[in-house]
Amino acid sequence: MDQGKSVILGLGSYVPENIVDNQALSKKVDTSDEWIRSRTGIKERRFARADESTSDLALVAAQKAIQESGISNDLIDLVIVATITPDMAFPSTACQLQHKLGLGKVASFDLEAACSGFLYALDVADAMLASGRYQNALVVGAEKMSSIMDWEDRTTCVLFGDGAGAAVLSQKGEGPSLIGFRCGSDGANPSLLYQPAGGSRSPASAETIENREHYLQMNGREIFKSAVRVMEMATRELLKDHGIGPYEVDHYIPHQANVRIVESLANRLEVPLEKFFCNLEKHGNTSAASIPLALDEAFRAGIFKPGQLGLLVAFGAGLTWSATLVRF
Repeated sequence: MDQGKSVILGLGSYVPENIVDNQALSKKVDTSDEWIRSRTGIKERRFARADESTSDLALVAAQKAIQESGISNDLIDLVIVATITPDMAFPSTACQLQHKLGLGKVASFDLEAACSGFLYALDVADAMLASGRYQNALVVGAEKMSSIMDWEDRTTCVLFGDGAGAAVLSQKGEGPSLIGFRCGSDGANPSLLYQPAGGSRSPASAETIENREHYLQMNGREIFKSAVRVMEMATRELLKDHGIGPYEVDHYIPHQANVRIVESLANRLEVPLEKFFCNLEKHGNTSAASIPLALDEAFRAGIFKPGQLGLLVAFGAGLTWSATLVRF
């Protein structure tokens, strides 16, 4: 185990029971299974019930991660939830999760870096644990993306799904070790991927509702180009920090947004596509839940071997990007 870094004591994930395949979506939106699969690789996604909130999804994933970690609830003293679909603007979803889990009155807050959010949260949690002021952190990526989809925009509403993933981190114990991070952002053009209204710049009004400005809006073509570029950059910079070549990484777990993005990234890194774990055909883009969902599923599938290197990499609205190096 690499010394002086946080380890993952437990992982957990959760997706809602409601499976919505492309055929079902085609009855609601002007699209088809062939159109979605050929452009994205997505076959189905999960949508939460109307009475399920982001904190409800986070709760199940967190409970699984805590159980697997082998530590008791009263030892967790930090909760970070990465999300762009909080239960409400405030208080934070993390505070509501803290209460639902029955944790002590511990530090709890949300972090918003869109699809890069979970990896940002891992970086923040690792630093807070390293300070010695916190002992065990619960880090969650959770989204109810169906709550901000515009069902009149067929190019974006077919891409997203709901879900949650969680990890328990500690500076003590055995488990995959987090050995490096690289985060960045470029806010020059936020309108590439954003939710225009609902904040202080454009408060909710009859006009913003009528103009459908409370839904996610995306320039897919430009996001695609930016995503491949920044994920390659983050990957190369992080690996250079540690004197590692892209071919030396055993497993890549990229943000699950579009199979074409993953293929393009593999090609630019000159790494076999077989090294990239993908589950987006089952879940679609779950934003901040994407990486922890994939990480948990890959871990449970037994694909990681002791001593192997893994690299998690994501991009998101902002534009944000993040990469994390893991020693299994």
